[in-house]
Amino acid sequence: MNALSNFASAAAKPLTARRQTLAVAESAAGGLISAALLAVPGASAYFVGGGVIYTAAAREHLLGIGKDEMRGVRAATEAYAKLVARRVRERLGTTWGLSETGAAGPTGNRYGDAAGHACIAVSGPVELALTLETGSADRQANMQEFARRALELLSEALRRTP
Repeated sequence: MNALSNFASAAAKPLTARRQTLAVAESAAGGLISAALLAVPGASAYFVGGGVIYTAAAREHLLGIGKDEMRGVRAATEAYAKLVARRVRERLGTTWGLSETGAAGPTGNRYGDAAGHACIAVSGPVELALTLETGSADRQANMQEFARRALELLSEALRRTP
């Protein structure tokens, strides 16, 4: 967790100063993004909630994203990450939504993405997304890297807004 603390703190400071709120929906990171943000003292000022959206059942029941909305969209893509970031923000009524979806490893996902593939998105006053390919099959290292990059993308979005 210590490795992620600095990245979480960098996002927590502007969120707290601006009195903005955040919701998180993560998948392959397995809760590390939320855990890092919650480890920052004063997290209740900005962190509203979120979840690990690991299956289609979780996506449908926790985010209300059903089969109709998924037509033409597949998990582990930037389009899907954006949809999830928007939806978690809307459902929890926050300023920002942050999402991550990917394949931590040691094998790839059922869509043909290799281990180490992730898509991350931020939705709010600014919307950003990125695709990450670590080239590694190390599950724990990928989970850490996915969380780190998600926190960095959130900080980048915060820097782009006044």
